[in-house]
Amino acid sequence: MTKFKNKRVIYLSPPQTLAFSFLVFIVLGTILLKLPIASTTYISWLDALFTATSAITVTGLVVVDTGVDFTVFGQVVIMILIQLGGLGLMTFAVLIVMVLGKKIGLHQRVLIQEALNQTSIGGLVRLVKILLIFTFTFEFLAFIILSLRWVPEYGLGYGMYTSLFHTISAFNNAGFSLWGDSLSGYVGDPIVNLTITFLFITGGIGFTVLADLWSKRRFRTLSLHTKLMLIGTLVINVVSMLLVFTLEYTNPATIGQLSLGDKIWASYFQAVTPRTAGFNTIEIGDMTTTSIFYLLMLMFIGAGSGSTGSGIKLTTFIVMILATLSFLKGKHETVVFHRTIKPHVILKALAIIVVSLIFIFLTIFTLTITENASFLMVVFETISAFGTVGLSMGLTGELSPIGKQIIILMMFIGRIGPLTLAFTLAKPKKSNIRYPEDEVFTG
Repeated sequence: MTKFKNKRVIYLSPPQTLAFSFLVFIVLGTILLKLPIASTTYISWLDALFTATSAITVTGLVVVDTGVDFTVFGQVVIMILIQLGGLGLMTFAVLIVMVLGKKIGLHQRVLIQEALNQTSIGGLVRLVKILLIFTFTFEFLAFIILSLRWVPEYGLGYGMYTSLFHTISAFNNAGFSLWGDSLSGYVGDPIVNLTITFLFITGGIGFTVLADLWSKRRFRTLSLHTKLMLIGTLVINVVSMLLVFTLEYTNPATIGQLSLGDKIWASYFQAVTPRTAGFNTIEIGDMTTTSIFYLLMLMFIGAGSGSTGSGIKLTTFIVMILATLSFLKGKHETVVFHRTIKPHVILKALAIIVVSLIFIFLTIFTLTITENASFLMVVFETISAFGTVGLSMGLTGELSPIGKQIIILMMFIGRIGPLTLAFTLAKPKKSNIRYPEDEVFTG
């Protein structure tokens, strides 16, 4: 009996547990994708690792052709990884526990809180239930709609299969497609455009917002977070569509030669997809430099907190804009919709942006050494990986082995969140000691 007394119990904090769970499924996915039945051609361990990481982090960057180089088995593995990664591994753990009729303990609630980026553990189980209901309802409806569009074109079997694959990929903001040119073949198709964008906008707006809309339904009674997300999403999507339409209107390589109707559809799709969705209906590398620069900003901002997307999050961006405006106006508090944003929230938003920029800078610096590509392509690839977007100017398939490893790490960081990684590596400590204030000159 005494031989067990000296055993050390390794306790993982919630951020460490979250990061470790992703690592476990990345390894498992890599092994499955390396099996002979998973591919139609030889795929290296590194390419299998890259694909598994891209799927579980719902990025969509690919080094091999998903629809050609993987068998149906391999594609199903990718699809499962996307669903797991998009909704969160802890969400499915809760689903299994509920199915088994077990109680959700305090430790499990803390893990869910970390995974869904919530501020408290109250109402988490209810949020998970709503999340699952919304997910499977939206995916089922979208699957039916896309099947009605693609079954007549591809036949019953492949039509339904490709509808399911793109439905799961879209709702989880993954950007994986069974076609090498993504959705370029449907640039002017209203059904495909509206269905796919509805899926990734809904998935990217955040499950907290969906739960709030479900329970309150009146704008006046919605939480401040929901109001900021709804208005921010609408404004940024409309502005982005107008900018893309204007900047690309005469570009013959993108929408210049399309009809007016197709130009509008292409502009709309490409305006909303950079915020972590990753699909494209026009060639990204052929867009004007100005458009690409604007896409970089959209990819960096990303989707909503507690969503299937990544990036610094739209509310983080809005909070910093509001805080800056308050400072310029000489105000000591940041107020919006008659509500004051807590100083802690502003500091957290600042920390997220700073830590994110540090990771991005280091990645760009390293890739400029390892890769023989233009600086713009390197920057685009880096921010696309960080925001788990999946758009590329064509560099992904040309990455060196070291470059692939760097992008793998960046996708992982982007999905779990830069602060979660920082908390995983560090051990934050609270101190009750206060020191006298002093001046530091800035600006």
